[in-house]
Amino acid sequence: MKLPLDGIRVVEMSHMVMGPSCGMFLAFLGAEVIKIEPPEGDKTRNLTGMGAGFFPTFNRGKKSVVLDIKAPEGRADLERLLATADVFVENFRSESLARMGLDPDSLRRRFPRLIVASCKGFLEGPYENRAAMDELVQMMTGMAYMTGPTGRPLRIGSSANDIMGGLFAAYGVLGQIIARGRDGHGSVVRSGLFENCLLLVAQHMVQFDIEGTESPPMPERVFSWPVYDIFQTRDGRQIFLGAVTETQWAALCRVLGLEALLSDPRLQTRPDQIAARSWTLPVVAEAVAARDYANLLAACDAAGLLCSPIARPAEMYDDPHVTRPGGLIQSRYADKKDFRAPGLPFSVDGTSPVPADADLPSVGQHTAEVLSALPQMERA
Repeated sequence: MKLPLDGIRVVEMSHMVMGPSCGMFLAFLGAEVIKIEPPEGDKTRNLTGMGAGFFPTFNRGKKSVVLDIKAPEGRADLERLLATADVFVENFRSESLARMGLDPDSLRRRFPRLIVASCKGFLEGPYENRAAMDELVQMMTGMAYMTGPTGRPLRIGSSANDIMGGLFAAYGVLGQIIARGRDGHGSVVRSGLFENCLLLVAQHMVQFDIEGTESPPMPERVFSWPVYDIFQTRDGRQIFLGAVTETQWAALCRVLGLEALLSDPRLQTRPDQIAARSWTLPVVAEAVAARDYANLLAACDAAGLLCSPIARPAEMYDDPHVTRPGGLIQSRYADKKDFRAPGLPFSVDGTSPVPADADLPSVGQHTAEVLSALPQMERA
């Protein structure tokens, strides 16, 4: 299918996760995304451990062009490339860009129609020149405080701020492409890692602003539901069960053979059921512990209950919904193992957008192809 950003050229000069994820989102919507790499290649190509998935996950569907932008010839080639671009994505420190003449203001003077997407640690303000990473802003905003138990702040188990920071940069780019269609002018979109994380904790901020009370960390939270917990089955498996409505409470009691709770006068309203968690949860836990995992999960699912295994990321490759047609995208990784990864988490008319080529380029694979097609510019 024809994708909405077909014909849009994006030049991406970024590394790690935030900038590359912005480029990947635009590529999956059909843009031609040209990733500028140094002669030795993007440093994240060779990360191991928890960093091994950075480059392959967030650089799918892009072209690789090697330029030594520290050299005059490389800078001249970048200028020629930017003259043909609609969008420039970067996530470098502002002073480094200014030294190279690649700061947003300089770029817009030379390329008035260019949309610059700057993926930064902070938006404009007192912190705008501070260094930042995902874990740091989780500590700064209260996200880590809310995730771990009291006294043990804990980052969430994903580069969520980097990924969503890139998403908001791409979101801003889409809006400015529409605006440019009206007025013909380029613009600068700046996405902040800190501000992204701030939005993720906004519900807790607003609770305090409205009620004057602070929520405790999530492991110690005051529950708003009768059952919303993790239990262990007879065969040693963990299962998450939730009953958040009167109907679900009744269904869970029936599945677990706890019909006596339905007629208990202490449990006739949801507030009653929530207030009684201290003694009902041990009863539920005992009933769960008498059931085998697979049987209980199937029974809860059939009853329309909130139920889930406690899964590991690696187990997603065996999940029937993940592996449904279109759930995973196969990518070739030059000189390394091919892999499967999720695409964009939405569909249009039943189909999720995927670029024509979701493979990973080798270092500089498209340098000759891209540069040879550029118009020549007079060199100073």
